[in-house]
Amino acid sequence: MHLERLRSHQQNMPKTRFVIAVDGPSGAGKSTICRALAARLGFTYIDTGAMYRCVGLAAREAGIDADDRAGLEALCHHLDIRFAPANGENRVLLDGRDVSPEIRTPASDTWASAVSRVPEVRRALVALQRRLGEAGRVILEGRDAGTVIFPDAELKIYLDADLAVRARRRHAEQTARGHAVTLAEVERDIARRDLSDSTRDHAPLRQATDARRLDTSNLDTAAVIAAIARMIEETEGTGNQHGD
Repeated sequence: MHLERLRSHQQNMPKTRFVIAVDGPSGAGKSTICRALAARLGFTYIDTGAMYRCVGLAAREAGIDADDRAGLEALCHHLDIRFAPANGENRVLLDGRDVSPEIRTPASDTWASAVSRVPEVRRALVALQRRLGEAGRVILEGRDAGTVIFPDAELKIYLDADLAVRARRRHAEQTARGHAVTLAEVERDIARRDLSDSTRDHAPLRQATDARRLDTSNLDTAAVIAAIARMIEETEGTGNQHGD
């Protein structure tokens, strides 16, 4: 199997930088896929969206409005955001507190989108994301991972899916977490965020010219992981060494 072969190859690779930048709209499967790949290949997983959610949560708790650019900039420089793998999950720590459930609510979606439009917030978080990414072999996902954060990433992937499919996935996630939202509400929220992310002035959502697009509408998680494993093999030149 591609994944088993690739895992063996990764274990024997020197710990040089290899950045996989994964972009795409909400609900395309980025977090699920990147988390699974990172765990299986031993990569560090950086969820950039979770970082903006942390800023949004901290701003709400501190009473800082989304249009208070100076207040948000000062806030960002004092926040400690970390990722802690645990039991197959990527827990998100904000100033030492596990906020993983709190940043996955519908309200967090709105606040994350709002603060991500603030240039000062983006500059502060991009600088942090680059420091984390330069540490070695990482999978970094978001909406500008390959266009802004790591335009020189070794591999860029753009995950996409039909709006209706993405809405069903997000609705299932929200329902599983106990949030009372309808499928129609979720689809409207995703469409609104798609528009906001793709039209913002700073680092809008778009596919990098050298990114490899993968439509996940009709693919399950295993199929997407297998496809990306082949991309990694091809990028590192391992496929020809091992054959099929």
